[in-house]
Amino acid sequence: MYGSRGVGAFAGGRASAAVLGAALLLAGCSSGGDDGKEGSASAVVTQQPKEADPFWVNPDGAAAREVGELLGDGRKAEAQQLRKIAEQPVAEWINPENAEEQAREFTEGADKAGRRAVLVLYNIPHRDCGQYSQGGAADGDAYRDFVDAVAEGIGDRPATVVLEPDAVLHLVDGCTPEEFHEERYDLLDGAVTQLKGLKNTKVYLDAGNAGWGNPDQIHEPLKRAGIERADGFAVNVSNFYTTEDSVAYGKELSAKVGGKHFVVDTSRNGNGPYTGGDPDERWCNPPGRALGETPTTRTSDPLVDAYLWIKRPGESDGECKGGPKAGDWWEDYALDLARASTT
Repeated sequence: MYGSRGVGAFAGGRASAAVLGAALLLAGCSSGGDDGKEGSASAVVTQQPKEADPFWVNPDGAAAREVGELLGDGRKAEAQQLRKIAEQPVAEWINPENAEEQAREFTEGADKAGRRAVLVLYNIPHRDCGQYSQGGAADGDAYRDFVDAVAEGIGDRPATVVLEPDAVLHLVDGCTPEEFHEERYDLLDGAVTQLKGLKNTKVYLDAGNAGWGNPDQIHEPLKRAGIERADGFAVNVSNFYTTEDSVAYGKELSAKVGGKHFVVDTSRNGNGPYTGGDPDERWCNPPGRALGETPTTRTSDPLVDAYLWIKRPGESDGECKGGPKAGDWWEDYALDLARASTT
């Protein structure tokens, strides 16, 4: 059930030549002070210390652009709050319409900065079961072409790929019709194999969250989807379960899939899950949430490869609770997340 998951987070990637241009400027940027040119996104952010956080901060990300605009408007207090998002590495969700270009530009920008890009592929056919992020590739051949394009764009550059939020979960929870199951397993297994064939790419299959069900329900489907060849799996993507609960869920699941490692999406879990309102839409733009642990490879458990911000904080889950469409930037929500954060 989509409401148990909450990946109404699809954000079409916005790659352009500006990504590389801003990345080249990044080395000379300030560390987030107001000494850069106001209104310039590239003057807003810098990379985090590589020893703790090897992932790339995109200097042309939505939050960085927003900080630049706020500074240009003299709204320095709000800009300072949004730095909490802009200065952290956040995953890039690849748009299928120019997948190769985006994968190349993001990984080139990261490589020039000496960092690793984090990419999300979210284009499986029959995606999201008709909910806010419905769509995906037209058919299996179109999806294979999409993965081909992403792989070509990544090449030998370092990348961490989170593969298809919801895709395995919706095979288990009854959301995806039975007639599409066999094809989906084949597509996921093929994507894992192809991406793992690249020289410096790590792959994590999405595996649900601490609130949706039991690891016993998903470990065999993960095996059919290729988990044995992947680096591991991802938990809590676009959701709000605490890091403690997410790690406990991940460790229980890891024991059922050969001790595989995993990553945790901590982008918005600082206050845990929302417990008010309609239970079926608690995942969608819930109020009172906060940013979670900042991205790092220094985690609390040897099975946890990283805390990542896979969902981009400040982008809508969907048209609920006054939000714009899924993936659109929502300044008010971003500010609420930042203000509630203790990070």
